[in-house]
Amino acid sequence: MTATLLYARSRALPWALAALAGTVALAGWAALRTGTAADPGRVRALVALAPMLAAAVIGASLYAPFDELDRTAVRPWWPRRLAHLLAPAAVAGALLTLTVLDDGLALGPAPLLRNLLGCTGITAAAAVLLGARLSWLPVLGYVGAVIPAAGVGGRAVTVWAWPVQPGDRPWAWLTAVTAFLLGTALYAARGARPEHPGG
Repeated sequence: MTATLLYARSRALPWALAALAGTVALAGWAALRTGTAADPGRVRALVALAPMLAAAVIGASLYAPFDELDRTAVRPWWPRRLAHLLAPAAVAGALLTLTVLDDGLALGPAPLLRNLLGCTGITAAAAVLLGARLSWLPVLGYVGAVIPAAGVGGRAVTVWAWPVQPGDRPWAWLTAVTAFLLGTALYAARGARPEHPGG
């Protein structure tokens, strides 16, 4: 068995990819069941929640069962951590674009991808600060808090309520991409916080 396969199995990446597929299937089912074309508010909530759930799955997969071995390895771990974060994010992005709801509402694939980037960045940073098993908490709280701001206008809102903005808002993109880059860099450099009693 190759080192890559051993790494993937030790981090339960096959299970994470299966959970990502399930998340996307659930989002697609919800889009069909809610009559989104008649209710833009539901569309925005779904476009905010589906990437958040995918990012939560990615964050949970960042758990390192043998962090003491990682810290003492001869080779640097940041390339593996970077690939570990980017590969599921790319898979989630490709799958989420299949759940495009309605381009006429200016939502389409763009906000799904933007929200996935931003939520993944927040989750990656939370894995470093709180540990992988709790990494979903900050992004859940944040996205849940900004969903009611979906109908509010103004440039400032596009910055702090980026998960519920249409895909053509540059400030929302800037905020989400910044969160992704910072979270990714932090996770690649530090790894997830050890979660066992002496770590």
